[in-house]
Amino acid sequence: MNVKIENIEKNVIQMEIEVDAAKFEEGMQKSFLKNASKFTVQGFRKGKAPRHIVERAYGEAVLYEDAINIICPEAYEQAVTENNIDPVDRPEIDIKQIGSGQSLIFTAKVTVKPEVELGEYKGIEVKKVEANVTDEDVENEFKAVVEKSARIVSDENRVIENGDIAVIDFEGFIDGVAFKNGKAENYSLKIGSGQFIPGFEEQLIGKKTGDEVDVNVTFPENYGKEELDGKAALFKVKIKDVKIKEYPEIDDEFAQDISEFDTLAEYKEDLKKKLIERAEANAKNETEMALLEKIAENTKVDIPEVMINQQIDVLVRDFDMRLRYQGLDINRYMSAYGVTQTALIEQFKPRAEKDVLNQLIIDKIAEIEKIEVSEEEIDEEIGKLAGNYKQDKEDFKKHLKDDDIEYIKKDLTVIKTIKFLMDNAKLV
Repeated sequence: MNVKIENIEKNVIQMEIEVDAAKFEEGMQKSFLKNASKFTVQGFRKGKAPRHIVERAYGEAVLYEDAINIICPEAYEQAVTENNIDPVDRPEIDIKQIGSGQSLIFTAKVTVKPEVELGEYKGIEVKKVEANVTDEDVENEFKAVVEKSARIVSDENRVIENGDIAVIDFEGFIDGVAFKNGKAENYSLKIGSGQFIPGFEEQLIGKKTGDEVDVNVTFPENYGKEELDGKAALFKVKIKDVKIKEYPEIDDEFAQDISEFDTLAEYKEDLKKKLIERAEANAKNETEMALLEKIAENTKVDIPEVMINQQIDVLVRDFDMRLRYQGLDINRYMSAYGVTQTALIEQFKPRAEKDVLNQLIIDKIAEIEKIEVSEEEIDEEIGKLAGNYKQDKEDFKKHLKDDDIEYIKKDLTVIKTIKFLMDNAKLV
């Protein structure tokens, strides 16, 4: 296999890859075997015609697509490995020469990892963030635990207050005409959550089960739907049920119900210990991020847009997952707060740029300092992960794919590199 590499533009290369005729013939034969049952040729039972007969009847080009899909990915990966190419996106493939008895020639245009020019990264002075946990922090954390332990119960005599859950039927109208997707039945709405258009929830306060309410609101100018942007709307709302939180008795028995501790005092002491551990981890992370920020100030790199867009996708998916834990999703969030997809992407872009830059810096330092992860360290980390999932280590390992091992290795490399930087920093 022959490979020619050309720099097309900043961080973009094009490889011309030539696969010899024998290898191409292997791909054509595999393509034929895969598709033989599809071909009908007069004088032969379906799928039983020899390849040369099929090619005479249909043309050999009928086998090209699968032959290309069989040959090109393998040839591309081989070219990348042998030439130490570090792609950050999928390649654009273009076939230049194809046909029986010839070598297959194709080009692969791909964005590659940018060159990073580091400034000073050892001996950097950075302020150490301190971990502080107050009694008020412990009490607030305890209140959150109590909130989670509360039961949701119906109260038919309840007058709606902020924080209550109203179960409602509603339908929305603009200029007296019902609009699309503006209707729902038995919808559970937490008053004060901000799920609905500003002003909607407040107009339900003071109402009770059985009441019918006209709610007048105005959609935000940038709501994201042209037919609704800035429009005044009337919602016909019927209150089907009002639900409140019923809290448990706070005593030693409560502590026994939610933990392994016998007394409330023991439980709160453990809560404080965990808060301190969390605060110390957060303080350590903040110090590390501050150190990377200082190193970034003296780093020169042109980050490809595709890397930033990929990280934006990761951040948006993470955000959507967090919203789902709260009973929302990203579409309902954008609708409720009048956020467009473009605005959401712009919101995450600065964070994505910083994340990508930090990763490039860490990768470069790991390369320069020859920071590597041993098989023993990977095995130890697998043991920890298996323990987290309460699984036998050997059984857990059987389900790990090569990509999983590579992810673990990369994660450990990041941890070791940051530790190296912290060990060589001046903490003040």
